[in-house]
Amino acid sequence: MRLILSAVVVLALAACSPEAEAPPPVEPPAPVLELGGVPLDQPLRALGTEPFWGVDVTADALVYSGVDRPERRATHDGVELMGTVASWRGTTPDGAPMDLILMATECSDGMSDRTYPLTARLEVGGETLNGCAATVSAIMSAGESGLVVDAPPDASADPAS
Repeated sequence: MRLILSAVVVLALAACSPEAEAPPPVEPPAPVLELGGVPLDQPLRALGTEPFWGVDVTADALVYSGVDRPERRATHDGVELMGTVASWRGTTPDGAPMDLILMATECSDGMSDRTYPLTARLEVGGETLNGCAATVSAIMSAGESGLVVDAPPDASADPAS
């Protein structure tokens, strides 16, 4: 009898206690899109010579400029990554297409001693321009020669400082 009474008390107490809430689902981190070791979620720049031109890739736009050419801006919906090729398809306010294709092959701009990690092709205004590309930070920090790459994080730096 005592055993039955104890079982009833335990069941009654269990029925009164709140249910344990399931932990919220954990979202896996978004995969980092890379092409030839270059993170595609960072600001990118493609550039070329003869004629001198450049295009900056932002989160939602392609911004083209060149010597003796007006700046042109085209909105895009993001990158399409297929194997060793990344592409952005943009449209200018007047409806003209602007397409940038980056390929994971090293590239020389033909004028400097720099080597870029990506080869670029820009189609804008009925013209096809060829050049090289890297992250803006890698281009801005690169020397006059050598490989244009982002500097690895300094392992000796104290993140708490």
